[in-house]
Amino acid sequence: MAHPKRKISKQRRDKRRTHYKAEIPTLSTCKTTGETHLYHRAYWHEGKLYYKGNIVIDQ
Repeated sequence: MAHPKRKISKQRRDKRRTHYKAEIPTLSTCKTTGETHLYHRAYWHEGKLYYKGNIVIDQ
């Protein structure tokens, strides 16, 4: 098993971890229904499943 020769400092460790951030999801408003949803995701509105402004499933 490989072992580090030197202790990694807190500063160096934290610099590496700066890239792991929580990002705000990008939201879109549908032109057909006016519903706010995530990009590239289907969403339910009044019992119907919409994707790209078109009805996919009607229940």
